[in-house]
Amino acid sequence: MRAGVRVGVDVGRARIGVSRSDPDGMLALPVETVQRSDDDSDIARIRELVTEFGAVEAIVGLPLSLSGAYTASTDDATAFADRIAVACGIPVRLVDERLSTVSAQSGLRAAGRTTRNSRSVVDQAAATVILQHALDVERSSGRPPGTLADPNRGSQS
Repeated sequence: MRAGVRVGVDVGRARIGVSRSDPDGMLALPVETVQRSDDDSDIARIRELVTEFGAVEAIVGLPLSLSGAYTASTDDATAFADRIAVACGIPVRLVDERLSTVSAQSGLRAAGRTTRNSRSVVDQAAATVILQHALDVERSSGRPPGTLADPNRGSQS
């Protein structure tokens, strides 16, 4: 298992959930929910968090359809991951996130949270599920999870 803090990111149309791992890459913890913006303030906030935690890598959820096909959300998350790679200068890995939000909502319900009072944290919980899954995959396989984002793709006009 590679050492170092990872930042997990769940990209949504309105909000972005952020989580982080411990320095040993064993446990994912929720951090915050960032509002999605058109002015790159969302990317700037993620860059601040990457710097604050000394993150060595970011893990971004890749939303695929249940059949594994790419969707408009897949393209959006890929483009966002590319932008993070450019802005933060760290490797960004895209990891299958199918059912992460469902899993996060289920966990919040099990903890006694209603849908209404969990809106502000469901994105963080989804980011935590995505990151924990990536950490577990790496620990069991010995290989980094997912695929690398392409910072060059994000800088093309």
